[in-house]
Amino acid sequence: MPSSKGKPITILMADDDEDDRILTQDALEESRVRNTLYCVEDGVELLEYLRREGKYADPATSPRPGLILLDLNMPRKDGREALKEIKADPELRNIPVVILTTSGQEEDKIKGYNLGAASFITKPVNFEGLVELMKALGKYWIEFVELPNE
Repeated sequence: MPSSKGKPITILMADDDEDDRILTQDALEESRVRNTLYCVEDGVELLEYLRREGKYADPATSPRPGLILLDLNMPRKDGREALKEIKADPELRNIPVVILTTSGQEEDKIKGYNLGAASFITKPVNFEGLVELMKALGKYWIEFVELPNE
């Protein structure tokens, strides 16, 4: 199976904080990472997007992500519950999930990795830190990691 190495990937961000979503989009643009970012507001929407349900039914406007950025603390269905469902679903479990959260609790790190997260990253406290993080994520997930085709 050909890899996506070196090609831009679709990133799906699940985060209930609109400011964090906007800042992440701005940081991706600032870092010149060529990936496309789609956003959902909670774990319920995340799973609807991934399963192509409701307003996410059209693959042209809701492409399968090559990477998920997941906040833990969201309404309706939090990131832990969503991660558990993603990794239990044979159609979704191969999508890498990076937990990107304000939580630095050891318990959240352990649970995240036990549920199948590829990485756990505490959100940077300023925009410059977020830009650097997006550069590093872009470099790692595009240039080094080999993902299956979407």
